[in-house]
Formats: sequence, structure tokens, C-alpha cells
Amino acid sequence: MRIASWNVNSIRARHDRIGAWLDRSDVDVLAIQELKCKDAQFPEDLFTSRGYEVSFHGLNQWNGVAIASRVGLEDTEIGFANVPAFGDEPVVEARAISATCGGVRVYSLYVPNGRELDHPHYTYKLDWYRALTDDVSAQLSAEPTKKLVLCGDFNVAPLDEDVWDMDEFAGATHVSDAERKAFDDLLGAGLTEVTRPFTPGPGVYTFWDYQKLRFPKKQGMRIDFQLASEALAAQATGAEIDREERKGKGASDHAPVIVDYDV
Repeated sequence: MRIASWNVNSIRARHDRIGAWLDRSDVDVLAIQELKCKDAQFPEDLFTSRGYEVSFHGLNQWNGVAIASRVGLEDTEIGFANVPAFGDEPVVEARAISATCGGVRVYSLYVPNGRELDHPHYTYKLDWYRALTDDVSAQLSAEPTKKLVLCGDFNVAPLDEDVWDMDEFAGATHVSDAERKAFDDLLGAGLTEVTRPFTPGPGVYTFWDYQKLRFPKKQGMRIDFQLASEALAAQATGAEIDREERKGKGASDHAPVIVDYDV
């Protein structure tokens, strides 16, 4: 089974590119983040016309997540247990969706950015990670052989080599000790990051900011991953980061992250 994760940075703006990518990528399941649309605006036909079932969750012009599958799509769930809210009038944002696809429980996750170390959004980000970790830990404690994968934009660069220059990130989010610990704690719930063994760094990234010509300068960040349960991680046979999809007019600032599983 070929599973991909992709922060598309507006599904409507990237409509044609997503369709062309699906036509050539041969993925069975696509976990999508940052839809930037309401449910009523979601281009469902983009997927159904290609033989995919699709579940999606979008509330406004920000956030939004979806899962498209051609190997079945069952038991869709929005969010996860005790997912925190954010805002002056707290809202549970559209940042998590899961479904069972061909016997694998697939999550599409768009982890909060954090903004700045002293911003309330940073605290929200850490709370969000804790709730997700607790939920995954409970699932895998109850069913150790469960095939589960968390796909998405985790908004953390776990290692120094996951950014082009650590000096550029002094005092910034994505590389702070607390964020990296939150990511490690999530792995400690029973997950393995399955992409890095097949796509080792340094200099391997999944995101390049539009500003300051980051992409041609090879100044990126590795923040998009697939975290698989032990039962599924053992069946990972290969992975790639489709850097070519970051090129050209109208590209997302993230590249698709693809893993093949022998299931």
C-alpha cells in the first residue's frame, strides 16, 4: 500500500497540480493538510473522478484536513480524544481526521505552528501534542498490533540537520527543546518515524518557505513525516520525498512524503 502525506497549502489553489500529481503518483491513500476551505468548498470530484473515496474537514480559510483512499475509507473520525481548542472564543480547529483504509488506521494531522515561543499558540501546540500522545498511547496499549500511521505536517524539526542552519533558528519555534520533546514523546507512545531511514539527511527537507528564495537556495526544513505503529513500521519497504513537486509555478511550499508498506 502506497500512502502519501501532503500539506497542499490551499486545495483550491492547487487543484490542477494535485490532480496531475495523483495521476502520476499511483498512491493508494493521500493524507492532506492545510485545505484552507470550508466543507462546502471542498473539490470532492477531484478525487472521486479518479476512483478515490474522500473524507474532509474544513471550517474556514485556515487549517483543514482530508483523507482520500482507493482501498476503502471506513469509520471516519474528526479530531481525537481531548483535542484542545484555541482562541479568545475557543474553537477546536480542523487539524485532525482519521479513517481506516485497507485495514490501516490513517491520520491526517496539521499540528499547530506555535508562532513564537512566548505566544499562547505555542502553549496550545504543546497541549495539542500531549493530547495526541495520550490518545495514541491509549490505542496502542489496548491493541499493540494495531496498524496505524500518523501522517502530516508536524511543525517540528526533530534534529538539527532538519533545518538548513540552526543559527537562523535561535530563539524560534520548531526547534525548541519543548517542541522536540513533545515530538519524541509522541514517538514514545509506540510509533516509529519511517521516512528517515529511506531518505537520510542532512540537507533533506519537506518544506521551503516562499520567501527569500528558500527553495533554490536549498534552505528548507524537515517537518512532514509518517509515524507508524510497530506493526505497520515493520512493513515499510521504501519512502521518498517528492521534491520535484515543489518546483514550478503554483507549487505548495511543502513536498509530498510517500511511504510504501507491504500490507
